[in-house]
Amino acid sequence: MSSEKTNQSWGGRFSEPVDAFVARFTASVEFDKRLYRHDILGSIAHATMLAKVGVLTMEERDAIEAGLKQIQSEIEAGQFDWRVDLEDVHMNIEARLTDRIGVTGKKLHTGRSRNDQVATDIRLWLRDEIDLILAEVTRLQQGLLGLAEAEADTIMPGFTHLQTAQPVTFGHHLLAWFEMLSRDYERLVDCRKRVNRLPLGSAALAGTTYPIAREITAELLGFDQVGGNSLDGVSDRDFAIEFCAAASLAMMHLSRFSEELVLWTSAQFQFIDLPDRFCTGSSIMPQKKNPDVPELVRGKTGRVFGALMGLLTLMKGQPLAYNKDNQEDKEPLFDAADTLRDSLRAFADMVPAIKPKREIMREAARRGFSTATDLADYLVRKGLPFRDCHEIVGHAVKYGVQSGKDLAEMSLDELRQFSTEITDDVFAVLTLEGSVNARDHIGGTAPNQVRAAVVRGQALLATR
Repeated sequence: MSSEKTNQSWGGRFSEPVDAFVARFTASVEFDKRLYRHDILGSIAHATMLAKVGVLTMEERDAIEAGLKQIQSEIEAGQFDWRVDLEDVHMNIEARLTDRIGVTGKKLHTGRSRNDQVATDIRLWLRDEIDLILAEVTRLQQGLLGLAEAEADTIMPGFTHLQTAQPVTFGHHLLAWFEMLSRDYERLVDCRKRVNRLPLGSAALAGTTYPIAREITAELLGFDQVGGNSLDGVSDRDFAIEFCAAASLAMMHLSRFSEELVLWTSAQFQFIDLPDRFCTGSSIMPQKKNPDVPELVRGKTGRVFGALMGLLTLMKGQPLAYNKDNQEDKEPLFDAADTLRDSLRAFADMVPAIKPKREIMREAARRGFSTATDLADYLVRKGLPFRDCHEIVGHAVKYGVQSGKDLAEMSLDELRQFSTEITDDVFAVLTLEGSVNARDHIGGTAPNQVRAAVVRGQALLATR
């Protein structure tokens, strides 16, 4: 029996207690206690499996389950005494279980180690988090589809290099974000497949001598398959790294979206208005309305990138099998998941409330010679080589810069000085509506294509 002065999970080997500072330094309970529900879930499944193979009696299993459920109630009522000297969530719960049901509580740990237990807890927790995140992605995409459908005819400038390039519809622009989020969704779904593999039964690193049936535990916990190697099962955190990589990509997309929203709300653009509930003011400048939500999401992206780099660094030098380094896997993973989920929630709430300033968008699209490519395409259809057409339109734009006229504002005579192939039908091409309507193919900006894309998007979301 272990001395009362040493940790009850491993005190038999030791003749003195751990230094008080070292105990605090090595403890993880202050952050891994959020795994309590998944730890209890895994323990009940483990006990059930042990009873089915005859290692525990059914009475012992029932006592363990009842005790664990009572402990869960204590935790959720805020009545549980978390002890740093017991290191982690597992030992705190197990110690409390032994207090409640006696020696039977000590039998729960049969055939497992904290190594495979924590790996299982994290996978169970991350699986649930991915499901919550996927739901928020879908909610944001629903908001984008609704706004895109409403703004299918709204014309705005499309940019490259942040310079006016071609007219597009606002609905088309929004659907670009829908496409990015669809890929983010797919990556998270794919990541979840590799998260959903059971390490429990790996024990410390070599497996166990008890006649366990891991397939039973996997079925009870909803895992798709059992981990195929015990050394790997307890030690690798590639599933957490993969999640942080997928989360980083999703946050990168939200950050790009944020950047545009910040620009669009400025007095220089004035493309959109965000509701007051998503903004704050200035303590000194009374006129200010700051787009705080997109700015903060843009800033929080760095946290998730940091979590990814932290976990990669954590893992890169570890020999098999488990090492204490892996205690540092939880905080970055927790933070990455929390940050992505909250950022998606903020955007899902905000996007349907975006108010476009249609006339300002249209006027911006009218400036900057945005229909120059349309004029070049018009001349190609007249039989001229594209490179010649490109040069002709370049000269016309130069004239427009000098005269202060957009292409659509020039007279037929002014346009014909650059090419005699230009006739009065050119003005239909040079209008903003003519430009967007001409791009009438899948993936194009034409309003009817935007509406068709919305229908496809709705059908996609309906399959989830």
